Amino acid sequence: MKIRTRLVFLFTLITAIILSLFATVIYLSAKENRQIEFYNLLQKEAITKANLFLNAHVDKKILQDIYHNNRKILNEVEVAIYDTKFDLIYHDAVDIDFVKETKPMFDEIYQKGEIKFYQQDWQVIGLQYIYQGKRYIVTAAAYDQYGYSKLHNLLNNSIIVFIISILFILVAGIFFSKKAFEPVRAMSEKARNISATNLDLRLSNNDNKDELSELADTFNDMLDRLENSFDAQKHFVSNISHELRTPLAAIITELELSMSKDRGIDDYKNAINHALNDSNKLARLCNSLLDLAKASYDPAEIAFKPIRVDELLLDARQQVQKTNPEYKIDIHFDDDFENDNQISINGNEYLLKVACSNLFENGCKFSIPPRCTVSVLFDSQNIVLKFVDLGIGIATEDLPQIFSPFYRGKNKDYTYGHGIGLALTQKIIALHNGNISVISKENEGTTFILTLPHC
Repeated sequence: MKIRTRLVFLFTLITAIILSLFATVIYLSAKENRQIEFYNLLQKEAITKANLFLNAHVDKKILQDIYHNNRKILNEVEVAIYDTKFDLIYHDAVDIDFVKETKPMFDEIYQKGEIKFYQQDWQVIGLQYIYQGKRYIVTAAAYDQYGYSKLHNLLNNSIIVFIISILFILVAGIFFSKKAFEPVRAMSEKARNISATNLDLRLSNNDNKDELSELADTFNDMLDRLENSFDAQKHFVSNISHELRTPLAAIITELELSMSKDRGIDDYKNAINHALNDSNKLARLCNSLLDLAKASYDPAEIAFKPIRVDELLLDARQQVQKTNPEYKIDIHFDDDFENDNQISINGNEYLLKVACSNLFENGCKFSIPPRCTVSVLFDSQNIVLKFVDLGIGIATEDLPQIFSPFYRGKNKDYTYGHGIGLALTQKIIALHNGNISVISKENEGTTFILTLPHC
């Protein structure tokens, strides 16, 4: 069942319950009021008849004639009067005598002063009447045809109004729910047409401030992120294709030239050396791509453990200098530490070593002489690593883009590279809930600042 249909039926059901409770309260109140009012009427009639008979000394025959005449057109009250010995001294219609008075009934009237009860559908009241110091028992009974008729009409009218109201609310609910969910239907139709080939489409929010507009804005934000992700993926694949083709083409060309005709041993060695260099570049590119993919994993899928920063930096320096013995890398601790926790972080050793190695290599290969210095600072919450070089620096217009994959700035002709290292480093630092920033001036040097939280 659709939400719209479910809401309509739920709203109708709630309204039906409220209306039924409202009608029930009204009906029960009317029923109670009818009963009370008719008992009051019986009491007045009983006292009036007793006054006419005992006080005004109206003839019994006249009172009985009045009763019989009124009874033909009205539900006249039947009154009976008894003395203290329970002898009948007056009755409107002995031949009818609807109420059969008994000794227990008189005892109850004497005890309570007044009783009220139903006999079939007739209401009966019995009370004491005192006249000239003598007690009399007066009973009165009648059928409230007019009251019952009004109550019956109220019940029928309530049922009819209830049914009409529910039907009206049901129709109105269907109409208004359709109107209310029209934007949702339009959004669904628009979203159904969005695919990978037209991610530029967006949902309209009509500039309203309601929940549907917020939903449309949220969906559009998601589409923006998807579009950027698809564009980045296309750009990434394009750059990978280009970066892979270049060394592969160079290797193929060197080998084809070597095979084209007989050459000397030195020529073959040169060709093999060139092919080996290109193969090494290709291997480094593949390793960087694999590291970039690993840094993009969910943190829950990567093993973390406590790592000492000093050991991490020493291992990264050894790894870089093993490949590039001419690189000079200095490590300085600005403060003394008292325990291992002050210089320990919770992270993945391999990825952090890759990040530090990238920064060491960047600092050295853009400097003459190739030298990089890292300073270690720490406080109660974070460890701060400053990678400083005195190289050619980074152009101001390149700074906002240096962490984009495959981006190479104005200094790209200075040395060989793929533009992956800094993007990979940023991903690794973000994976460890850290932060990386850069300060650089052309021809003066560059400083990368890493902030990582303690264990």
